[in-house]
Amino acid sequence: MKRSEINAALRWAEALLEGANIRLPRFAYWSMDEWRAHRDELATIRTVMQGWDITDFGSGDFNRIGAVLFTVRNGSLTAPGVGSPYAEKYILLREGQRLPNHYHASKTEDIINRNGGVMSMRLYNKRPDGSVDTDSDVAVWSDGLRLTLKPGEELLVTRGNSVRLTPYMYHIFGAKRGEGDLIVGEVSAVNDDNTDNYFAEPVSRFAAIEEDEPIFHPLCNEYDKLWND
Repeated sequence: MKRSEINAALRWAEALLEGANIRLPRFAYWSMDEWRAHRDELATIRTVMQGWDITDFGSGDFNRIGAVLFTVRNGSLTAPGVGSPYAEKYILLREGQRLPNHYHASKTEDIINRNGGVMSMRLYNKRPDGSVDTDSDVAVWSDGLRLTLKPGEELLVTRGNSVRLTPYMYHIFGAKRGEGDLIVGEVSAVNDDNTDNYFAEPVSRFAAIEEDEPIFHPLCNEYDKLWND
């Protein structure tokens, strides 16, 4: 992705959240000069990767497969006591945009329609060989209610409702076309995006960045590059 595309997505995300009366932690809005001024205070933020995360998952088609994410709080699986004992994110999706099909081996997560359009979700079990099970029904909990779905059946999640995704459950979700942009919340166990994403599509977790304009806000996966001690 070009840095200009990332910067435009950041400005779009800030406006979408502001329109929903949602404010992020103070560091979400820091300029690069403010980040530099606070560089000696960033140990926890850097370790648990709080902050902005914009990716096209290597698809080259951000408007189709991609997302703007912000990790509000998180902990560390390798440094106990650092950060929080759980994680929380916002996932911001343009109408028609989705995440690739993937599962987590460690993380249980509640995916919540916080505001905006309708979330479209498709779920699958994982076969023992790691492939997507397109035959067996999927049992899933939604706000205390147990649902049984056919593999890949569209589940529409309206505002205020959520779905609990457990380890080894393949999932795809996005903003249903025709229903507007979407603000998704994620509340989960401690999250490590470097090690706990397993994709069924030929994608990568973080985007390669082409620098064509100055950084508006840094992304959580580039802190060490920018402020390497």
